[in-house]
Amino acid sequence: MRQVPPNYFDGRIAQDYDADSAAMFESAVLDPTIDLLAELARGDSALELGIGTGRVALPLRQRGVVVHGIDLSPAMIEQLRAKPDASEIAVTIGDFATAKVGRTFKLVYLVYNTITNLTSQDEQVACFQNAADHLESGGHFVIEVFVPTLQRLPPGETVRAFHVSPTYLAFDEYDIATQTLYSHHYWVDQAKVKTFSAPYRYVWAAELDLMARIAGLHLVERWGTWRKDPFTSDSSAHISVWQKGLLE
Repeated sequence: MRQVPPNYFDGRIAQDYDADSAAMFESAVLDPTIDLLAELARGDSALELGIGTGRVALPLRQRGVVVHGIDLSPAMIEQLRAKPDASEIAVTIGDFATAKVGRTFKLVYLVYNTITNLTSQDEQVACFQNAADHLESGGHFVIEVFVPTLQRLPPGETVRAFHVSPTYLAFDEYDIATQTLYSHHYWVDQAKVKTFSAPYRYVWAAELDLMARIAGLHLVERWGTWRKDPFTSDSSAHISVWQKGLLE
């Protein structure tokens, strides 16, 4: 039996999560996300894997979609519950690769690189199967995830900074042998320094497509952004959509 993965989003991280991720709440980022998810949910129902503090779930619920969530961290759900209208969203505490809700949905989605929180291939495969188990026939599974930036690493280097400012430093440390990266974050507030580090398993688009096929899903769309810009070799992320059934 597989063990429940570690919970890196404890009380301190959960308490500051929204503030530390403020850019992800900006309308230019969030509105296209909600537009596309609401379109795929067709005004019906959706399951968010790794619902967190409700950044996506709450505005999606406001669009008339019935939203259920799964999350491993009670502290993150506590932050969600403190927000207006959060009582309309049901939440199951558990590992989103295996936890069951007991019903099916038009849409299952994983956003903001959350698939990489599962740090083994077996866990990611299990997640696809769990998503498929929660989908109605014809329903869609959506993942938003970054494209690994290995091509930007000079030979012999393993570290790439992706944000550098006087108050915030963030860099990824790649271990190519295990397909793992360790993401390190440092926030500076006057004389105080707050840190966060956690492991993630980066994953390629083609690998995700194979996981989907194993779970009985097939790819129907892949874009470079939530605005449906084309996915190209220069894209830094992709929005992939797989469907259950209906393949002719």
